[in-house]
Amino acid sequence: MRNSIIGVILLFFMVNSIYAQQIQVLNEESHEPLASVALYNAEKSKSVLTNFDGVANISVFDKDEVIHFKHVNFTDKSLRKSQIIRNNNKVYLKSDGNELDQVVLSVAKFEMNKDEIPQKIVSFSANDIIMASPQTSADLLESSGQVFVQKSQLGGGSPMIRGFATNRLLITVDGVRMNTAIFRSGNLQNIISIDPLAVENTEVILGPGSVVYGSDAIGGVMNFYTLKPKFSFTHKASVSGSAYSRYASANNEKTVHADVNIGLENWAFLSSISFSDFDDLRMGSHGPDEYLRNEYAVRRNGEDVVVANDDPRVQKPTGYQQINLLQKVKFMPHKDWDLNLGLIYSTTSDFPRFDRLYRKRDGDLRTAEWYYGPQEWFMGNFKINKKGNGAFYDKAQMTTAYQFFEESRHNRDLGEDWLYNTKENVDAYSVNFDFEKTFEESRLFYGAEYVFNKVNSTGFAENILTEEENITASRYPDGSTWQSIAAYTTYQWKIQEDLSFQSGVRYNHILVDAEFDENLYDFPFSEAKINTGALTGSAGINWQQNRFIGWRLNLSTAFRAPNIDDVGKIFDSEPGAVVVPNPDLKPEYAYSSELGFDWKPAENISFIATAFYTYLNDAMVRRDFKLNGETEIDYQGEPSRVQAIQNTAKAHVYGFESGIEIDFSVALRLTSKISITEGKEEQEDGSTEALRHAAPVFGNTHLIWHKKRLKFDLFAEYNGQFDYEDLAPSEQGKAYLYAIDDNGNPYSPSWYSLNLTGQYELSKNLLATASLENITDQRYRTYSSGIAAAGRNLILALRYNF
Repeated sequence: MRNSIIGVILLFFMVNSIYAQQIQVLNEESHEPLASVALYNAEKSKSVLTNFDGVANISVFDKDEVIHFKHVNFTDKSLRKSQIIRNNNKVYLKSDGNELDQVVLSVAKFEMNKDEIPQKIVSFSANDIIMASPQTSADLLESSGQVFVQKSQLGGGSPMIRGFATNRLLITVDGVRMNTAIFRSGNLQNIISIDPLAVENTEVILGPGSVVYGSDAIGGVMNFYTLKPKFSFTHKASVSGSAYSRYASANNEKTVHADVNIGLENWAFLSSISFSDFDDLRMGSHGPDEYLRNEYAVRRNGEDVVVANDDPRVQKPTGYQQINLLQKVKFMPHKDWDLNLGLIYSTTSDFPRFDRLYRKRDGDLRTAEWYYGPQEWFMGNFKINKKGNGAFYDKAQMTTAYQFFEESRHNRDLGEDWLYNTKENVDAYSVNFDFEKTFEESRLFYGAEYVFNKVNSTGFAENILTEEENITASRYPDGSTWQSIAAYTTYQWKIQEDLSFQSGVRYNHILVDAEFDENLYDFPFSEAKINTGALTGSAGINWQQNRFIGWRLNLSTAFRAPNIDDVGKIFDSEPGAVVVPNPDLKPEYAYSSELGFDWKPAENISFIATAFYTYLNDAMVRRDFKLNGETEIDYQGEPSRVQAIQNTAKAHVYGFESGIEIDFSVALRLTSKISITEGKEEQEDGSTEALRHAAPVFGNTHLIWHKKRLKFDLFAEYNGQFDYEDLAPSEQGKAYLYAIDDNGNPYSPSWYSLNLTGQYELSKNLLATASLENITDQRYRTYSSGIAAAGRNLILALRYNF
């Protein structure tokens, strides 16, 4: 009997001990169990996985051994086994989206605490992207309420940040600059080549970033970080991924996407594909009649014919298709080394330049066809990361990249037989070396960069009836090159727990070499050679005055060096004007200041405000020009006023950004953001006028309710009005883009849209999203845009994770 009692007691303790070794891993936000979480020790000699209920047995680990937790959608965590048991055998992991709000990569190319940075950073996580359901990366930026986006056609999107746009903003993908030698001052649509469904997180620096990124980073830097391969960290292979589909009614969008990750212990492979098909975009019912598409040109029986549009709200033609591919490979031969290969490819179908298709001349449509050929982009980048405790660095990173860009333009006037074509290819090579060295209370970042671009450009005219072809002027000097050589350093000093100082300096040297075809135009020069340097710097502090109030102050300079588009472009900038080359350009400089204020009057309320000012000197702008003493030349059969890009202007930009967040409860949150920008540019006669890329007042307000599996977002987006006198002179001359006021002058009306998005987790793997955008069916165009925004738009999306 006694032995039986002892046996029962021993059995009880054994069962209890085994049960005590069972832990559960949960989502910190929803408290739902997390399956397939990898648990392993430092040497990776012991490992287990959580089951469907988030449960794992940790008996293989020693009592005080550190256990590492890893999941592809959550941030890593490390805890001692004894600590886990004291916490009632529960472990909570944070979603990646929460962590990304606190850590940024963009300011120094290595992780930095957002609370110690003197610049304002806007961040998007993968979860934000799925909730916003953007059709393109331009739409993703616009959803922030802090980046303004102009559109000339559906296949486009040109961001504006703090009064600057196009080649005064920098785009990077996985740390590689996307800007090339032919980025122009006119509206750009290169950003649509970045697949938002293949983006893991996005960071936007509002304000200059030339110290780290060099030329073009005057108004801001948009950094896109694509999906990263994940290791299994066990001896077994792990397979994960997602499938996604979306439909939007306003342009009959059909998008499908899939990505898959295969993780081994030291190898990881990730593949992604997206395809989108967009029909012609339908605008709203309530708004200016000037935006309606009442007629359009078609070709019938060998002739151009203008026909009435059956539905003037449908903007014909605007539709196009796009495909995006991503392949990544990651190898970790040692805990201090990892090697990364990334391949990205994007291409579109032909897409119409819509704002050129409704321009009129003498009351009739001017253009029969104006379209871009396929916009093609390939990037291959190879990155090596090294950790260590050397005398000169603790982290080192080398990035080499090759990019290929192709774009083309095709236009033919109504009733004419000649189709004019230009085609551009750019081969872009770059190599970057970046280092970080950590000291007791400070960190030093430094690096070097080399960039080489080669531009190939051709032009020809084709008779659509006889198929005869004639060589015409290319848009750029064929075979021209642009080079940049640079070195930089940034220093961050944590003076005390609540006070951080950051400064940096960069020297850039630029070389441009372009030769002009003397057989096509009689220029007074045969080549353009630029050999110039630029020195930029920055300094700023971040001070957390107390638990309620924080301050940010940043002073910086930035520059943009002349590129091939500036020195060698030949194109029709507007009806009756042609831009010709100017080999005498030099860099333009920006001097900026920024003061930020964070206030948290209560635990559930936070307010942020930022004031900024930028002075642009020697600005490269388009002005009237003389060529061989002539102010007018014949271009594509039409007398055209001669213009060129010149260093003949100064500009002042200043503004204010603010935002507020209020948590009414755990489930209910209100957020609101607004941006106000004013800009003035010096004119030829010394007077000042509105700066073209200074956007009107804009912002958004969101009321978000989130509880367990269900999430709702009721939000409004809004823009202020620009009267005729508020428009830049170049915009005043584009009446076809705008509504007409009572005096017969063009103006940009204010507008708003009301929207509702709902998201429901049908299961732990299946997520459904439904949105009704522009509920009141407003008809509006964002400032300077050539296409009206979508009218009432139903969006349905489904995402499956595995």
